[in-house]
Amino acid sequence: MKFLKWFLIVLVVLMALFFFVGKPYMLKQTKKKSPEKTVTHIKDDFDLSVTYSSPFKKGRVIFGELVPYDAVWRTGANEPTTFSTKTDVKIIDKNLPAGTYSLWTRPQREYWTIMFNKEVPEWGVTFLSGGSETSRDESQDVIQVQVPVEKLPSPQESFTIGFEDGEQLYLGLFWDDTKVKVPINP
Repeated sequence: MKFLKWFLIVLVVLMALFFFVGKPYMLKQTKKKSPEKTVTHIKDDFDLSVTYSSPFKKGRVIFGELVPYDAVWRTGANEPTTFSTKTDVKIIDKNLPAGTYSLWTRPQREYWTIMFNKEVPEWGVTFLSGGSETSRDESQDVIQVQVPVEKLPSPQESFTIGFEDGEQLYLGLFWDDTKVKVPINP
């Protein structure tokens, strides 16, 4: 009985160390390699923000290899990318109510599927898959849209998300030689 008591105490201490020391340390270390960024767009009828982690190309082939085609991607590194809007907007022609959503993508050679999901999971990938499978619950998708791929004239070293404002507001995603633009309307 004494052994079981000590075993449980050691187990509880190890778990507490992992959650209060190990996990925050791991998160801090991953942010060094893929820094967290936030972009905002506050203008006219829009109050939007996107928070994401920006990995680097580092000589790798990104789309089709590091990020496989026809597989759901958490769209960045570390935690899932989040998209927040303080007002209802339309993504292309589909309504997206005010709120915070996880942003997922399914890259293809000619187009990407962009998914806005109600849930924002803690990490975005499953640990048992070694990071190759996302933790996205497809039933929680609010909308899915498809946008065409554009080729950049020169490779973009770091994954970047930004807003492009002109006659039409776009959410742009850029990395390597690939760019996609998601139209956003009031």
